Amino acid sequence: MTAPQTHDESVVEDGVGEAADDHRAANIDWGLAASLGGRLARPGPRVTRYTMDQARAELAEAAVRAEAPVREVTGLADGLRVPAARVLDRAGWISAAASSMPAMLGDHEPGRGLAGKVAGAQAGGLLAFLSSAILGQYDPFSPDPDTGEEGVLMLVAPNIIAVERQLRVSPSDFRLWVCLHEVTHRVQFSANPWLAGYMRDNVGVLTGDAGESMAEVAGRITETLRSGRPREKGVLGLMQLIQSPDQHDAFERVMVLGTLLEGHADHVMDAVGPAHVPTVAAIREAFDARRTRPQNPLQRLIRALIGMDAKLAQYIRGKAFVDAVVGEVGMAAFNTVWTSPDTMPTMAEIGEPQKWIARVL
Repeated sequence: MTAPQTHDESVVEDGVGEAADDHRAANIDWGLAASLGGRLARPGPRVTRYTMDQARAELAEAAVRAEAPVREVTGLADGLRVPAARVLDRAGWISAAASSMPAMLGDHEPGRGLAGKVAGAQAGGLLAFLSSAILGQYDPFSPDPDTGEEGVLMLVAPNIIAVERQLRVSPSDFRLWVCLHEVTHRVQFSANPWLAGYMRDNVGVLTGDAGESMAEVAGRITETLRSGRPREKGVLGLMQLIQSPDQHDAFERVMVLGTLLEGHADHVMDAVGPAHVPTVAAIREAFDARRTRPQNPLQRLIRALIGMDAKLAQYIRGKAFVDAVVGEVGMAAFNTVWTSPDTMPTMAEIGEPQKWIARVL
């Protein structure tokens, strides 16, 4: 998940109180974010070295095993090389994420001065929080450190161990089940290389300077509120208010893409699971209950602020869309969705799959 970024028109450059003359002064000090995030991250569950080594080896092997059934069910990436996964601890994931974010955001200049350090500290705190929640991630923007090829699959071993213990499920089955989801993301991007550029371009619009004054932003917010036009709830509704029209269009395209990617991965997990994961039904039931369990007020606030509830909605709405389309026209016809930006569903079509089928197929 990419956290929304803010842009301050009066950032302090090099600590001397001068207004920035371009966007670079607001760049994030990702080195600081990585080091601070690593120090702030909570330790993972207590495990012996033997148990951790065993989990790492099993996850690496499961990521390879997951590739063939995922390719078979999706009909994607046939014949492409099967790359190895990186199995990381929380600090390792933070370091990798801090290296990836500049590439995704087009942030090629190092964070400078006080503004860069403040932003780096904020990013480090966010990465520390997320480091205990991420089970795995496919990063299409970073080169694999072993092969140099673009794209790397990461699995966060302590988090996977923590969740399998909490759910009291078969560790081997759960590890393969997680890998099925993350490998599906790898297959999505490797089979459709344009997706990474499409995501980067839209994130660039979303995080760029819209060139609006605070008065213009305030006027748009006031007009929207007075108009009574329907808005999304929570963080999505907030984005509608504060973003420029171009930014909101980009935000919606990013949300739709994320919804499609996550829903497709969840669909594949359930399609592959029964044949390869003996206890898949128990895992799915326990995992879904965990996703929706009550949380304390502070956790709910943090989730809302960083959009994790919106992320959960992506899984639910996206899977319903994929289930419906594949159920009606089959996976081969569904794969038309990966052709180009024009064949991506709209936000409305995610909720009404028949509209996508009518428009695209």
